[in-house]
Amino acid sequence: MKSNMNIKIDSTLERRVSAARLSPSEREVAMNALRTANLMVDAGAWFVKKIEQLGVGSFLKPSLKH
Repeated sequence: MKSNMNIKIDSTLERRVSAARLSPSEREVAMNALRTANLMVDAGAWFVKKIEQLGVGSFLKPSLKH
């Protein structure tokens, strides 16, 4: 299920691609590339979030020195 922010981003991307002078096949390639890039960014954000969750206990232990 998509959040409202993802729907807004997708609609913005679709408007920008539809405003460009592209053939239908080029438009489809552009939309696929934009969706792939969006998925990669989401995956990277998820990965960073998981590393932070796992790393808090082992890497960021509170110390009396600070």
